[in-house]
Amino acid sequence: MLKIRKPRAVVDRRALVSHLEDIAADPALKNRQRRQKVLAAFKDALRHGHDEVRRRFLDEHGRGDHCVRENCYLVDQLIVTLFDYTVTHVFPTGVKTTGEHLAVLAVGGYGRRELSPFSDIDLLFLLPYKSTPYSEQVVEFMLYMLWDLGLKVGHATRNVQECMRQAKRDITIRTAMLESRHLCGDRRLWDDFHQRYQQEIVAGTGMHFVEQKLAERDDRHERLGDSRYVLEPNVKEDKGGLRDLHTLYWIAKYLYGVSDMRQLADMAVLSDQAATSFIKAQTFLWSVRCALHYLSGRPEDRLTFDMQSAVADALGYTDRAGAKGVERFMKHYFLVAKDVGDLTRIFCAVLEEKNRRRPAIRMPGAFRKRNLEGFVVEGSRIAVPRDDAFEKDPVRLLSIFHVAQKHGLDIHPNTLRLVNDNLRLVRSLRNDPDANALFLDMLTHPQHAEGTLRRLNEAGVFGRFIPDFGRVVAQMQYDMYHVYTTDEHTIRAIGILNRIEQGKLATELPLSTQLVQKVQSRRALYVAVLLHDIAKGRGGDHSELGAKVATKLCPRLGLTPEETETVSWLVLHHLDMSRTAFKRDVDDPQTIRTFADLVQSPERLKLLTLLTCCDIRAVGPQVWNSWKGTLLRELFYRTEDALSGGLSAGSRDARAARKRDALRESLEIAGWSLEDIEDHLARGYPSYWLTFDTQSQQRHAELIHEAESAGRLLTVDVCTDEIRGVTDVTIYTADHPGLFSKITGAMSLSGVTIVDAKIMTLTTGMALDVFSVQDSDGTAVTDEDKLDRLKRIIEDALSGKIWLEKELAAKPSGLPSRTRVFKVPPRVVVDNTASKTYTVIEVNGRDRPGFLYDVTAALTRCGLQIHSAQVTTFGERVVDVFYVKDVFGMKIEHEGKLKQVRETLMDTLNGEVARSVAARKKEAAE
Repeated sequence: MLKIRKPRAVVDRRALVSHLEDIAADPALKNRQRRQKVLAAFKDALRHGHDEVRRRFLDEHGRGDHCVRENCYLVDQLIVTLFDYTVTHVFPTGVKTTGEHLAVLAVGGYGRRELSPFSDIDLLFLLPYKSTPYSEQVVEFMLYMLWDLGLKVGHATRNVQECMRQAKRDITIRTAMLESRHLCGDRRLWDDFHQRYQQEIVAGTGMHFVEQKLAERDDRHERLGDSRYVLEPNVKEDKGGLRDLHTLYWIAKYLYGVSDMRQLADMAVLSDQAATSFIKAQTFLWSVRCALHYLSGRPEDRLTFDMQSAVADALGYTDRAGAKGVERFMKHYFLVAKDVGDLTRIFCAVLEEKNRRRPAIRMPGAFRKRNLEGFVVEGSRIAVPRDDAFEKDPVRLLSIFHVAQKHGLDIHPNTLRLVNDNLRLVRSLRNDPDANALFLDMLTHPQHAEGTLRRLNEAGVFGRFIPDFGRVVAQMQYDMYHVYTTDEHTIRAIGILNRIEQGKLATELPLSTQLVQKVQSRRALYVAVLLHDIAKGRGGDHSELGAKVATKLCPRLGLTPEETETVSWLVLHHLDMSRTAFKRDVDDPQTIRTFADLVQSPERLKLLTLLTCCDIRAVGPQVWNSWKGTLLRELFYRTEDALSGGLSAGSRDARAARKRDALRESLEIAGWSLEDIEDHLARGYPSYWLTFDTQSQQRHAELIHEAESAGRLLTVDVCTDEIRGVTDVTIYTADHPGLFSKITGAMSLSGVTIVDAKIMTLTTGMALDVFSVQDSDGTAVTDEDKLDRLKRIIEDALSGKIWLEKELAAKPSGLPSRTRVFKVPPRVVVDNTASKTYTVIEVNGRDRPGFLYDVTAALTRCGLQIHSAQVTTFGERVVDVFYVKDVFGMKIEHEGKLKQVRETLMDTLNGEVARSVAARKKEAAE
């Protein structure tokens, strides 16, 4: 047991007892006054002790094992002192009857001497028989004193027989009593309780208890998401947390009677390495939990975004090249969570081996042991035939996973323990052709690739066989966009590619499902998915660094020079397709030409499309949506057309003429008169005809015709497109400066998200603006009430019935307050090369209500005309891209004007927003 350093600095019990004796002996004090003075003495001792333990933790050692023991020691001394004072001075008796004897036990976490700063204190008041007036008075006085001290005390008062009965019926009570220890009172009563617990509860029920606790753990994992890799983990309850270690401890104590896991090493139940790993994991998680409690000032067990950075600082994690301190801390956390999983697997293997029962009947042949490719199979599990199998042939460290994958088998826990014990041998396999061939085969296997790679990773083989992958194991990115650690994201991406190939995602990814059957470089594709994020966290561009890793690693894996070049190119450009699709106007021919020049071949286009889809879908469950799929498909088809010479088919005017002819034919079929058709066709500039398809243009024609016939000054129309996953909102009204900005403000107020916008001014001076919007969950807006509210707010905003600046300022952020810790440096990029006819402005900033409204209002103040906008949100980061011209319809190329645009937008992003300008104008007018 850990020795308390300078215990009297935590609590001086001798001084406290002396002070209490003086209070008790003061004849001038009435009972109420005496109680108040006693309570004040205990409060002073508790406050002083808490402050000292906190100071030691935050200013000196930062070690959770010291902190929980010192907190426990403090409370122990106070409870023992309180009990002695109660039975000596408050309710003194002469010779107690048998029924008046009482013992106070610590149970639960407090019983195992694990007391975090704000943890509950669980007590069991143990009686020999039924409760007596004397024992009731003692218990009541103690409890009220403890509650008045501000302690959270859970308690039960039972006799020994009741304890046995409850322990038999309830596994939670049985577990709490398992950890009980004597604090004060009648020692013989405790001895009787402990002896009966061992004889009546523990004896003969070991494996039943193990099964119940493991089932309880599995239920908890399932309830909480069954993943160690979550953005805001619960240190106590989540998979890989303290509760998993508690489960192992309970099982060990129940079966072997130990109070410390190191005793299992002395008993040869666990290896010294496993026992040490348990202690290290426990100490780290205790440290994190204690820091959480102290920094939050409450019993907080969730590592929320705002607490992660503070805990990292408290525990001494500093920024280093390529990694923030908080990222280094969270990587350590996830590695420890993984270690806890390894310990569980190892311990379960030991339990199974030591409690193996001989079957009462001879099992059918299918369940007997059989040999398979040098391994032993029993039931559905594969194992090595002897403990030195890996030492004699290290390649088996990979081949056992290969055979298990090929035949759909589990690996025996005891064999996984042997794998863990022999991980040092993996290094010798890195340049072994057979080992590399086995790994490549597992990676590209048509089925179970994801599960096999996850097994390799959890066993520790993956990161040792490919050291570059080992560097990203448990690596997180400190933002709200990336849900998983880099290694988990990569393995999930492989699984998604596997499912695409099997046709399981044909509905969500129809294009990818077709393309995967046509690619010629299948092996290169799988390796590219594996390596696309391999260089994250090194500082610099991870795409460029990853391409260099691929150049070195691919030949080792057995890829040809051609495949190596393909993998390196894919890793280098794995973000370019999504950047182009989400941040550029694919209706602009220059966008397609630039991307086609990058891709150069149809095969690379197919491979990059597949890699991009796998990458995005593996980021998190809510990241992919139909709109993103639509943008990527559109970019693919247009680039494919460009690579086959499609973009050179005629001039811009000729293509616009073909689109007008197509609409003319469609309107004739719909029964329009020739005069009305020609009038309508004269409304559109060439950019309009080249931006929309014929079906959309016919819808616009009918909307405009109806509005003009009815004499309406404003028309708002909505149309849901389930395939694209968006709702198109079309606004037809007189054009004027600031129109786009007002519409975006109205949409922000209505709670929808703009993902795309096409802004058209017709030859008549009327505006035809089309916004593609989504609901907060990334799907099309389909609720009729919400759509009616959206139309009403747009109409009120454009008619001046709503003061947008005031309404947006009062609108709460859609992001939780704890996410304010994320800082997004504002950024403005002006690009005059991305389009031949427009200046492209990219704006990056932190998401907030009215962000798009502020930015577009700033563009309006600069005298710019917005042609189109692409809006993308990555967690807390917003990336808005605008295609603009100046008031004369030209690109912005004058340096002075460009400087003004940049400065105005930066002022807006830094908080000096457009709405403040408008607010001042309104105040002046009033």
